Amino acid sequence: MSAVICADLAEAVAGIQDGATVLIGGFGLAGMPVELIEALIDQGASDLTVVSNNGGNGDTGLAALLDRGRVRKVICSFPRQSDSWVFDRMYRAGQLDLELVPQGTLAERMRAAGAGLGGFYCPTGVGTLLTKDKEVRVIDGRTYVLELPLKGDVALIRAHRADRLGNLVYRKTGRNFGPVMATAATTVIAQVSEVVEPGSLDPEVIVTPGIYVDRVVAVC
Repeated sequence: MSAVICADLAEAVAGIQDGATVLIGGFGLAGMPVELIEALIDQGASDLTVVSNNGGNGDTGLAALLDRGRVRKVICSFPRQSDSWVFDRMYRAGQLDLELVPQGTLAERMRAAGAGLGGFYCPTGVGTLLTKDKEVRVIDGRTYVLELPLKGDVALIRAHRADRLGNLVYRKTGRNFGPVMATAATTVIAQVSEVVEPGSLDPEVIVTPGIYVDRVVAVC
């Protein structure tokens, strides 16, 4: 089934429920679907669990969603940096829960969800607070911990172009977490700069096949 080409951002985020787990693409601001996040703020869903690489930048995008009090928990790798003052303030005030996940583990947990795996054993974080109470196993003399799949109800991602079937291509570092998040969510919503006709995209450069994408909205 082809992706729905939405008329506007409001249509793209319609139906996202309170309490949803939302995967949000981006490495900092590179590839972050800022306009989709702003539309989600307007849409009003709250009590969200957000999965992202970091805890937001400045006062826009994810940081704005946090600042509106719409997020209950953040699952990320880098919650604090020079411009993450919104997350920092809210976390210190006890207004946000945090699950800290090493970056490679974060990506692999979502990949496992998309691949239908029950989990995987990983050496990262062994012996630290990050792996407290997790199942431990020794394989070939090395200690590993069991990491479970991480799936979302919704993924908000940003790509460069899409065709009307939902096939996506990305631009440079904007690719980051988008492809793996697109496999790990029940509903995948992509904002793009342009929607083109089927056959206009070189099949060799399509990264996310349209079978994973449910809604596409063009943002100029």
